[in-house]
Amino acid sequence: MKRRWNWPIWLGFIVAVGGLFSPWANLLLFAIGAALLLVGLFRAFGRPQVYRGKIFGSIFVTISFLLFAFFAYEIFYVLRQVPLSSHAPRVGEKAPEFTLVDPNGRSVALADLLSGSKAVVLIFYRGFW
Repeated sequence: MKRRWNWPIWLGFIVAVGGLFSPWANLLLFAIGAALLLVGLFRAFGRPQVYRGKIFGSIFVTISFLLFAFFAYEIFYVLRQVPLSSHAPRVGEKAPEFTLVDPNGRSVALADLLSGSKAVVLIFYRGFW
């Protein structure tokens, strides 16, 4: 008898790994991936004559658990260790002097931008790269 392909194991692993790369739904994707992996493992170990996947299922569950543990450690512990920005300028305050490099490689200082008659808007954001 040919054993059937155990798709929840493979789909669960893909969804669990996808949880690392989609910041808007991380925990939900990890939960869906874990549920699919567990369904696949119960199928593989409960009816091994029908479903395959005992070895890959165990490996994928271990890898997914380690990825989730690393993710949880980073999100719930490491990011809480960032110091408070007590000396950061507030809205409406003058920004401290700084110099940055533009996309063309030239240095641009805040004083250079403020020397003209035009207003300057500074937008700081955390990039996703």
